[in-house]
Amino acid sequence: MTSTETETPEVVEAPEATESGAVETSETPVETSETPAATSETPVATSETPAATSETPVATSESAAAPRPSRAAGGNAQTVGRRKEAVVRVRVVPGTGQFKLNGRTLEEYFPNKVHQQLIKDPLVLVEKPDSFDIFANLHGGGVSGQAGALRLAIARALIEVDADDRPALKKAGFLTRDARATERKKYGLKKARKAPQYSKR
Repeated sequence: MTSTETETPEVVEAPEATESGAVETSETPVETSETPAATSETPVATSETPAATSETPVATSESAAAPRPSRAAGGNAQTVGRRKEAVVRVRVVPGTGQFKLNGRTLEEYFPNKVHQQLIKDPLVLVEKPDSFDIFANLHGGGVSGQAGALRLAIARALIEVDADDRPALKKAGFLTRDARATERKKYGLKKARKAPQYSKR
């Protein structure tokens, strides 16, 4: 019985050769296990990529916030105003309240006192009538349209210089672009709506 028991492990030794094959097979899974490890390293690299991506918005936020202090410090602003067919480009710089409109003064370009008051309203509202010099290039439309476009451009420029003035200018209606324009003439009518006199006979 003892010899048989001793022989039985010897019979088991024959599968050891098979086990050696299994060992070789087990080595293959080990290599396979290494592959997932390498794969696991790949997500780590991927996790680094979002970190780099997360840094990008930070740089963007810094670049977006940078121009505001420089603009406020300089007190300069360039804006555009429109009314009817008129377009006005305005540049506001710190000064003594002078106007240069197409190379002319405010009184020369707009002799009408109503138009002068209309243009100065945004500056008077924020109590800065003599704090800025205004250079404007006006073209298109008529006198009334250019005056309204200039007022809108000045109001927009004041906000660029100091954002705290926005609530007062908004409440007064100086930031609203007046969308009213001339209605087109229709076929068969004398004007946009005026029709020829009706005659029954």
